[in-house]
Parts: sequence; C-alpha cells; structure tokens
Amino acid sequence: MVSLPFADHCQPLLERDTAFTEYANWLLSECDRQRWKYVELRPLSWNGESANSLPPGRSYCFHSLDLSPTLEQIFQRFHKDSIQRKIRRAERERLSCEIGSSPQLLDDFYHLLLKTRRRHRMLPQPRAWFRNLVTYMGGKLQVRLARQNGVPIAAILSLRHRSSVAYKYGCSDERFHHLGAMPFLFWRLIEDSKASSVNEIDFGRSDLDNDGLITFKDRFGTTRRQLTYLQHPQTENKPGMSRWDMPTVRRAFSILPDFALLMASGLLYKHIG
Repeated sequence: MVSLPFADHCQPLLERDTAFTEYANWLLSECDRQRWKYVELRPLSWNGESANSLPPGRSYCFHSLDLSPTLEQIFQRFHKDSIQRKIRRAERERLSCEIGSSPQLLDDFYHLLLKTRRRHRMLPQPRAWFRNLVTYMGGKLQVRLARQNGVPIAAILSLRHRSSVAYKYGCSDERFHHLGAMPFLFWRLIEDSKASSVNEIDFGRSDLDNDGLITFKDRFGTTRRQLTYLQHPQTENKPGMSRWDMPTVRRAFSILPDFALLMASGLLYKHIG
C-alpha cells in the first residue's frame, strides 16, 4: 500500500496535525490485518513525534523553485556557465520549442525517453502510461519539445495542480547535449509558469547518490531539502535503493532490443512505483 504510486510525494489529507498518529496507527493495523507486504507514506513534510509509529524509510533529495521573484532575478540565480550560457547558446542555435500533448508530440517525446532510459540503464515507462496521463490530466499536462532543424533533440513533461507545476520527466538525444536544449526547455517552462500565475515549480526527487542530477537542479537556484518516506515494516535496502537498481538488472535493461524492452516495461513497471 503506497501513497501515491508513481508520485514523488503525497501529503495525507488530514483535518489536523494531531490526526497523523491516529491515521498511522490505523495503517499499521490494516497492514497486519490484510497481510500487506508493507505500507509506505510519502509526505513532503511530517512531524517526527506524530509519526513515531511509522519509522523512516528511503530518503531522497527534493528540489523546488520559488517563482515569486522577477524573471530577471530568477535568471540571475542560475549557474552562469552550466545554465545561463547554455540557454543563450540554444537561442543562438535557434532551437524551437513546441508545447502541447498531441499524439505526434507524445510519440517524439517517447522516442527520446527510450534513448535516455537505455542510456541510464533504466526500465522505460510503458507508452500506455503517458497516453493515460494525457487522457486524464488533459490541459494540465504539457510536453515541451526542442527541435533543431525539425529534429527532436530534448523534451520535458510537466503537470500542473492549482498554483504549482511539477516537472516529471525529461529526456534527450546525447548527440545534441552541447546545444543546451534541456536548460532551454526548463527556462521556457519557468517563463510560461510565471506568466500563468504559478507560484512554484516542483523539480521532483533525486536519489541521494545521483550527484549529477542533484547538481543540475541546484544550478537553477532551487531550494534543496531531504524527502523521507515512512514505511512499515522497514526494509533492509539502502536509502533510495530497490531490487530494480541492482547492476545486473540495469545492465540487462541497457542491452535488450526495443521490442523486448517495451514488453518488459509493460510487465514490470507497475511493480516499481
């Protein structure tokens, strides 16, 4: 029992903070009564004293960007070499940015996603997952895709809820990394979010040992904090680790042909969330 599967965090909907202990105790009793393997809460914040019946589980690094400053102030907080100069390079290269959720845009996004997940030795999400997101999220979902001379080279997918936008997925063709497409797309996301009265961009979680991704998010001037899940019973896995992170499994994901990778995705991905 997980709240909420495939979401980085999900705050319990409780009327008062003191209800957390009662809620946690109920979850523990249900876990034992229904013989669940485990129960996991993913609150963005929690009071350690009120949650003492649910011990800490895996931890991650969480980033968010406050959009209350002006666009100029936000831009000035970017890392000069890694972010600012790459955005300017992308603009000089005249990269285009398409926004939407059309079938063609989703296909181009997914093609880049397969390249990226294989490069990172990770199982890709099923194509049906993204189709369902488009169906049920509607206009709250947006794909931003960068092209050079019509060729898709990078893309990000974001979801909006009220005054917050969550960056969920990013992918790229490594042959074009020198053009700065990813910083360029994030800047477009920030500009558009600011214009539509969004207060914050949720940059999502990162594994604690993923120094490259953590540094990349830091360089956008984000605020960093630790995101810790609550789990009963506790597992012996290292924080942020799962059986899908084992080197032998990840190596298999990197060498499977596309049809086998997509088949594995459809069969296994529901067990990863």
